[in-house]
Amino acid sequence: MSTLYAISGVTGMTGNELVRQILADPDGTDHILGFDNFYASSIDTVSDCIDDPRFEFFEYDLNNDSEMDDFKNRILALKEQYQELIYINCAAVVHTEHFYHVNETFETNVVSMKKFLDQAVSVGAQKYINCSTSEVYSMNSWNEHGGVREDDFLTISDAEHSQRTSYAVGKLLTEFFMKDAVDNGLIKGCSIRFANVYSKNERFPKHIIPFIINSFKENGKVTLLENSRKNRRTFLNNYDSCSAVLALAKTVSSLDGSVYNVATDEEISIIDLAKLCAEKMGIKDPVIEFEGFRASDPERRLLSTEKIRTRTDWKPQVTLEIGLTECIANYLNGQENA
Repeated sequence: MSTLYAISGVTGMTGNELVRQILADPDGTDHILGFDNFYASSIDTVSDCIDDPRFEFFEYDLNNDSEMDDFKNRILALKEQYQELIYINCAAVVHTEHFYHVNETFETNVVSMKKFLDQAVSVGAQKYINCSTSEVYSMNSWNEHGGVREDDFLTISDAEHSQRTSYAVGKLLTEFFMKDAVDNGLIKGCSIRFANVYSKNERFPKHIIPFIINSFKENGKVTLLENSRKNRRTFLNNYDSCSAVLALAKTVSSLDGSVYNVATDEEISIIDLAKLCAEKMGIKDPVIEFEGFRASDPERRLLSTEKIRTRTDWKPQVTLEIGLTECIANYLNGQENA
């Protein structure tokens, strides 16, 4: 079946790897229309795909109505040539430093996500994949029985404690939009709550793994938040996050409007993560300092992935050992093109 993909945030960490996986078969007949405004990425992330005629890129902003109208017209001009049309929303205001910017996160993550969903419905797309976040689990984001499940009740902070939570609340609202559209028979789709995703090609060292690697590389030490003395996380390679998106998109029975956790079960403390990075970089006695504190930061984030593993054939392929080795090799070689 030939598929036309419409992907927002296509040069971001999820989007660019999606392009790579969709185009992996040189004889494939799928086609991608993707756009990005380079808010936290670069055209460099898709430099290996940009000349492929099956991929068309547009420097558009999800928040720009006229550009989105043009994108819609381009979809309409092509859709009849393909058997299926799938929308994937990867656009988001991310990175911890932006979590507190309520207006930015609301405009992009909520308002424009809804408009992109409405566009998918209006052009007759069969499927819509909504990329959400495990941030919605907030303070109680783990349990002793394999991690939090999609149907567990949430415990999140409010405005009296942390405006960081506005990011999570916005993403949570998009999940309601997604389910409502499916429940009303407008489209098939689902939402995905990703764990901490990392990539060997991240352009800006703001997520914790590239931050640690870059700090050791540039300064010979790393400064972590005081929270890191206790915090533990699982880390999901973006190869696996994107393969999960495609596995769900190809499994019609899974597109019931519900939510899927996508994560690994390799939990590690932030301090041990820093030490592991240092070891792989040949640093015997790493200097790890602590400064600052982040309010409303969960000590653990452990997600149950039983649901997606049961409903699809997805499972993570890239271990933290392999993923870190790839990240470090890229940074030490000066290839920070995300």
